[in-house]
Amino acid sequence: MRIETDELALRSWKEEDAKRLAVIADNKKIADYLRDGFPHPYSLDDARQFILRAIAEDNASRSFAIEINGVVAGSIGAYLKENVHRKNAELGYYLAEEYWGKGIMPKVIRCMTQYMFDNFDINRVYAQPFAMNTASRKVLEKAGFRLEAVLKSNIIKNGIVQDGCIYALLKDELNNEI
Repeated sequence: MRIETDELALRSWKEEDAKRLAVIADNKKIADYLRDGFPHPYSLDDARQFILRAIAEDNASRSFAIEINGVVAGSIGAYLKENVHRKNAELGYYLAEEYWGKGIMPKVIRCMTQYMFDNFDINRVYAQPFAMNTASRKVLEKAGFRLEAVLKSNIIKNGIVQDGCIYALLKDELNNEI
């Protein structure tokens, strides 16, 4: 699977991406804003396991490598929810530090959100950044997501209790311009 725009591509993970992924993901600045299941340090073995899981679980349709100028630059995934939340998908993403501040992630998020609405029976895509992660919050806002809630003291990361946020975009709110 491959989704392309003029500036970037979202594509299925390949085993040969492991070395680059390990370099990108072994960054405490990234790990500090992700859930505890994301290891730090992030090893080559961690990268291989992630990629093999994505391929084996047939998750490639919802988990993509972010590629810029032919180079893996990060990861984005949308996770379909179940039961009473089955019309929702949750976004998770990160970008290599060398690409921060270049306006890339709002485009990636818009592209991924469009893909999810076009290919899955959902009506809402949301993300849950840490409240302290102002860069991720701005990225979501630039991608058209709106803040739905600030959840007080609902996250504990690295021994620090902090606030979390919920940002969402509904299918009927999506502007089809990617």
